[in-house]
Amino acid sequence: MNFVEFGLSPSILKTLAINNYDKPTPIQAQAIPPVLDGRDIVGLAQTGTGKTAAFSLPILHRLSVNMTKGPRKIRVLILAPTRELATQINDALWTYSKGLGLRSSFVIGGVPIKKQKRQLA
Repeated sequence: MNFVEFGLSPSILKTLAINNYDKPTPIQAQAIPPVLDGRDIVGLAQTGTGKTAAFSLPILHRLSVNMTKGPRKIRVLILAPTRELATQINDALWTYSKGLGLRSSFVIGGVPIKKQKRQLA
């Protein structure tokens, strides 16, 4: 199996190729199809197995094909239990969404709120 078989957008496939993602890991192969179908999932896999890509790639694909003109609004909310994981997820979203016209921001405690509010605006 490869990422092309999931029907992901060409921009996402290009980004995956640039970042040397050759084929999906087991968690990605199991999680991507149901998320593409709009279903909720619960995934469990060890660190470094691609869980972030498993849920974020299909989310980004769905957002990119369903983009509408008009005022920007929150379309996805991803909650993370730690600052480090929130940062990692946001970094991955920035990487995977190149060329899609999407953006992401994250809000965490312990830092000035002013900059975070600007990022969300």
